[in-house]
Amino acid sequence: MTQSLPPTAILFDLDGTLVDSLPDLLRATNILLAGLDRRPATADELRGWVGDGAAVLVAHAMAATGGPPEAAPALLLKTFLDIYEGGLADLSKPYPGVEATLQQLVARGHRLGVCTNKPTALSVELLDALGLSSLFAAIVGGDSVAAKKPDPGHIRATLEAMGATGQRALMVGDSGNDVAAAKAAGIPVVAVSFGYSRVDPRGLGADVLIDDFAQLPVAAAAYL
Repeated sequence: MTQSLPPTAILFDLDGTLVDSLPDLLRATNILLAGLDRRPATADELRGWVGDGAAVLVAHAMAATGGPPEAAPALLLKTFLDIYEGGLADLSKPYPGVEATLQQLVARGHRLGVCTNKPTALSVELLDALGLSSLFAAIVGGDSVAAKKPDPGHIRATLEAMGATGQRALMVGDSGNDVAAAKAAGIPVVAVSFGYSRVDPRGLGADVLIDDFAQLPVAAAAYL
């Protein structure tokens, strides 16, 4: 009897890849800063702070607006997350073509997962609010692993949670963390040009760069 192949797995970053979450992140950041009598952050500033997890985002916001405050970093982080959770899907939206493309990939038999440095509970809550969570076999945030992206262990943990392997897998993201994690895990990576990359997306070193999410099925077919 012929042994069936393991399912093809496509892993996605969340912020800047599936969802434009910058407006709600900016709102939460500026509420936090206002409570500390600091100037608001700009969207351009925040774009460069997204991708390493909430603790790093808050640290960048503090550094850019006057340095470390008296409050402990853990308290600042909790305050930020509480503010953000109160309206994490008020303004955030999937990028054009995301839902239809994900549905198309599922219909083709691909198993989908989210591998994000965002906390898991907030990731699930955001995807629930946007009606996307049911499309994913697993959602693994940065607080659910020993080391988050760019550590390849984050990708491996997500694949394990999906019931998949790295032999037939692909990563889709918008940042250097996504590309570095995928390469270290030994899987191909597609980068989107419309996310929050701190450098020109063409310089990320991805195997493929797409400008429209609807281009993903064709890009994925070359590797899966």
